[in-house]
Amino acid sequence: MASFREKNGSWEYIVSAGKNPVTKKYEKITKSGFRTKTEAKHAARRVEEELKQGTYIGESKKTFGDFTEEWISHYEKRAKVSSVRARRIAAKRLLDEWEHYPINSITMEMYQQHIDDLSTQFSRNYIDSIHSTGRMIFNLAEKRKIIRHNPTNHFEMPRMVTDEVTEKVEELENFLEREELANFLLLAKNEGLRNDLVIFATLAYSGLRVGELLALKESDIDFKTNGISVTKTYYNPKNNKKEFSLLTPKTIGSTRTVEVDPFVISLIKEQIKLLKEEKMKHRKVYNDQGFLFVDPEGYPMPIKMVALRLQRLMKKMDINKHITPHSFRHTNISLLIEAQVPIGEIQRRVGHTDINTTMNIYTHMTRKTKEQASNLFSSHLSDLTAKLR
Repeated sequence: MASFREKNGSWEYIVSAGKNPVTKKYEKITKSGFRTKTEAKHAARRVEEELKQGTYIGESKKTFGDFTEEWISHYEKRAKVSSVRARRIAAKRLLDEWEHYPINSITMEMYQQHIDDLSTQFSRNYIDSIHSTGRMIFNLAEKRKIIRHNPTNHFEMPRMVTDEVTEKVEELENFLEREELANFLLLAKNEGLRNDLVIFATLAYSGLRVGELLALKESDIDFKTNGISVTKTYYNPKNNKKEFSLLTPKTIGSTRTVEVDPFVISLIKEQIKLLKEEKMKHRKVYNDQGFLFVDPEGYPMPIKMVALRLQRLMKKMDINKHITPHSFRHTNISLLIEAQVPIGEIQRRVGHTDINTTMNIYTHMTRKTKEQASNLFSSHLSDLTAKLR
């Protein structure tokens, strides 16, 4: 039963909330500022009904920043460390705006406007990441009855005005043509540093992600079938060679076996022979965990080191393209397309769970393949064309 009192010219209600199951103490819900006793009675009646139905949500004073830290602690127990790091980065964009705001004061209008503003600065993928993170934070707040209304409900993704321009600029710039790849690998063979040829040849011939490559061990290679088993990926955001971890592959489809050219297997055999010599030479400090692509002390090479090796070689190439370690994956897919390998087999080899991802890569076909397709089409319809002239 609620009670009421007049205080400083306005009315206040006091509603018994029963015994707290944790503290074992009886609690009360109070709110003041009502102009009349009748208004206070109506408000108190709603609170009592919500308490009865178990739907009551109090006015939390918890800030968005405080609850986001709670959410991160919750999320860390359910996701890979790489995913947690990505979510932290995305959450920072929301914290910059609302870190000190009471979380229950953030409205749908505020949320939509903030994402709209961010969409003028960042890519669609990054905006998707920010919204997904915000959605998870507010969903947990709703589940824990910290907020009454979820501001991410009815969110509409803004139109990304830069998407079309970006796609045109980046088209056909992030992989090597067949002749370019041949020249690059010859350069790696003749002027490359230790491991360069085997690393970049394996990336180009297999389509592995660079993290998948650096996680490979001798036990992952089937020398009878020329297969490479992909079951893990290397993760090291701090680029400290001793502070790496091995995670599960990016998606379910990423766990796979990739058959490669015997040439690549021969390079890997030479690599294993070299590693045996290095283990003996540096046996006092060598950290032998069976990895194939390592520094002289046996630690997997950080991804940044692979990128620096690549940049060194690319400076010697007469190519005006922005090539990264991931570019060899696109190079591999483009060459598979050029070789007319069926799309389903390409999907399996590169580990795409969603075939639409593989289909989208077709937009990165080589110029030669496009010309070939045009010539094949013209040849196929040559008789009809002759009749129409």
